[in-house]
Amino acid sequence: MDVSSIIFLGLLAALVMYMVTLYNNLVSLKHNVAKAWSNIDVLLKQRHDELPKLVETCKQYMGFEQETLEKVMQARSAVATARERGDVSSLGPAESQLRMGLGNLFAVAEAYPELKANETFSHLQQRISGLEDSIADRREFYNESVNANNVRIEQFPDVIIARLMGFTARDLLVFSDEEIKDVDVKALFG
Repeated sequence: MDVSSIIFLGLLAALVMYMVTLYNNLVSLKHNVAKAWSNIDVLLKQRHDELPKLVETCKQYMGFEQETLEKVMQARSAVATARERGDVSSLGPAESQLRMGLGNLFAVAEAYPELKANETFSHLQQRISGLEDSIADRREFYNESVNANNVRIEQFPDVIIARLMGFTARDLLVFSDEEIKDVDVKALFG
């Protein structure tokens, strides 16, 4: 073998190793997104299981506030459907509706001293609020993972490997503007 053949084989081996490294990094990013989604999914399932208990507890005290309770359960159903399908673009709006419904429920509950004093209600309220905080934290991690994935599959030379191997962009988990707004407590009691 002559020197030029050895140099060519060395460069070819280096190029192959570089492409393998790029591919492995893209696989790692893809799995980070999946792991982040799984973390959110677990919390959504836990909250999904707690909400009927909360609604049942509230029904005992808030008999005439059926509309508020029904909105929470409808939003719960929409979140469950989006979660089961893995449909991040539908999950964001459904989550926003559920969070608004829970905010309204907790605000309306203020008018029922017996309900507020109920140990089960208090425990469920704290549990769901804790899950909400955890979901917000996990959403941030998920969005960071998605962003890292989406940036890498668009950068050169990663874009070549990403397109050849079928890596795709993922959707960010975004909630609506209504979630950010404060609940209009006067309207709830008006």
